[in-house]
Order: sequence, then structure tokens, then C-alpha cells
Amino acid sequence: MLNKSNGNMYSWITHTWNTIKGECPHGCTYCYMHRWGKQKPVRFDEKELKTDLGTGNFIFVGSSCDMFADEIPTEWILKTLNHCDKFDNKYLIQSKNPQRIWSLQTLIDPDKFVICTTIESNRYIEMIMRYSPQPDERAISMYELSQYKKYVTIEPIMDFSLNEMIRLIKLCNPIQVNIGADSGNNHLPEPSREKLLELISELQKFTIIDKKTNLQRLLK
Repeated sequence: MLNKSNGNMYSWITHTWNTIKGECPHGCTYCYMHRWGKQKPVRFDEKELKTDLGTGNFIFVGSSCDMFADEIPTEWILKTLNHCDKFDNKYLIQSKNPQRIWSLQTLIDPDKFVICTTIESNRYIEMIMRYSPQPDERAISMYELSQYKKYVTIEPIMDFSLNEMIRLIKLCNPIQVNIGADSGNNHLPEPSREKLLELISELQKFTIIDKKTNLQRLLK
């Protein structure tokens, strides 16, 4: 079904819609989906292809599982994209594997889709990010998706090397960067207030910054 968005991540998203459900193959330890307990194996829900996506909506497609993870069958992605194309809406697709988006870009209309990736730190922390592509790989693929409007989410923000973090975000060329803190008590390595403020100051020189309310904990 088409679910109304509560605006926690993006205020301009009206709805979320998920055809691919179950445990995300990337397995990030901080994923908010863990709050609902152990997830079922990843699967495609054919019933979702009966969903009326309406008109004039801005829909976050794949909000509960990264539908562009390498383990996701291409057939599932194509069925989802084809259903989106039947309706006059805007869509957000977000992935830590934008290289997969790049490989399918001829099927993803830049007039209807905007692209987002997560870069929670420039540092690859395997025990936390687990099976996700490394942050620099994500940034390079975002750079190559030059025909799209792009966003970057830095949430949950983890400690970083300032100059390298700025370089990766700039490489993505986002029109907006959303920054948020860990709200799940996952004991992540976090930046100091001073470093965070410096990052925000530098990013504001070339993009719009949206600070999530949960970031206030780190800015006190």
C-alpha cells in the first residue's frame, strides 16, 4: 500500500512505497528497521504492483530496504520502476550502492526521479557498515549520475576526517545535504561539536543544509 510519510527524513516526501521487503542485504548495525526485531528474508511483494500511486505525489520508493543492493534481483527493480512510470509523480530513490543506479540509468527518468545516497562518514567502518559499499565508491558513482537532482544524507553522522568528508560530499554535487545523529542508542563513534560545526560551515558554501532535530544532541 501507499503509506503517508511522517516527514521524519524528508519534509517534502508525501508517501513511501515498498515492493522489496525484508532484511536489507547491507546489514548496517544502526538501521532503524532493527527496532522491529529480526527481519524476514528479503523478498518481492507482487501485491504492491496493484497499488495506485496517485498523481502529484513525491514518493520515497524503497524506504525500508535498499532496493539497489547487489543481491537484489534486477527483475524486482525493473518491475518497481515500470510501475512508477505508469503514474505522474516524482520519486526519490536512495541507495548506498548508487553504482547499481548508474547501471540502470537509461530506465530511470531524471525528470521524475531524484537520487540520494548516505555518506555517514568518509571512513569505512566495517563492523558498523558491514556489507555496504565504501563511502568513496558511493561518492564516485553519485558524481557520474550528473543528469539527476541529487541529495546526500549524513545520518547517523559518525566521526570523520574533515577535508576528506568535504571532498566526498562535494563530489556528489548535491542540491541538499541532510544531517542527523544516531537516535537509536547504537553507541556509534561521533564527531565533536567543534568538528561538526566546521563541517556544516564548509558544506554551506556549496549546498543547502537541512539539520535534523536529533542533531541538536551533538550541537549542545
